[in-house]
Amino acid sequence: MKRTTTVRLGALAGAVGLGLTGAAASVAGPASAAGPKPISFHMVRSANAQAIGCLPRARATVTVTPKGPVERMRVVADGLPANTDFDLFVIQVPDAPFGMSWYQGDLETNGSGHAAQTFVGRFSVETFSVAPNVAPAPVVHTTPIKDADKNPATLPVHQYHLGIWFNSPKDAVKAGCQSAVTPFNGEHNAGVQALSTRNFPALAGPLSKIKP
Repeated sequence: MKRTTTVRLGALAGAVGLGLTGAAASVAGPASAAGPKPISFHMVRSANAQAIGCLPRARATVTVTPKGPVERMRVVADGLPANTDFDLFVIQVPDAPFGMSWYQGDLETNGSGHAAQTFVGRFSVETFSVAPNVAPAPVVHTTPIKDADKNPATLPVHQYHLGIWFNSPKDAVKAGCQSAVTPFNGEHNAGVQALSTRNFPALAGPLSKIKP
């Protein structure tokens, strides 16, 4: 299902940014009296994609720009299949089992496998989910993956990584990846993960270095 979301408003927290070359991450923000500057980090193909040997040229650059009470996050991807939909999530850890995951929105590649999208929200060391207690939840979808009818109680859980999933298992198969169905789109019938920030440590994703 093609979607046209261009901006997602978040409810979590702050930003400054990162720089990354290859698999080594480092803080790279230039200081300025005018305030923090936009800073970028990279996403690489997922561990699953690398193991299978699909998406050999897939990559993305993420640029976070502080905007006072919110941050603007620009995601620019290349080397993906042409004319294909993908879904972006903020996630707890970069590889399976992924942990707590927060749906941001969508990217659609052009005929050259290039996609660019902007998201507005809180993307920083304060990004987290919390459920002080169990409460009823709406069941919107019952197939292929059913919604929970209540949440599990949890203390604050931070999510510092990003992941991009195929919107369709059929598109993943066309790209030489696996055919598994995952819940990582609005209808819970997405394909496998294509890109992630697994080039950062599991417990120190790029958002953890961004200060509000």
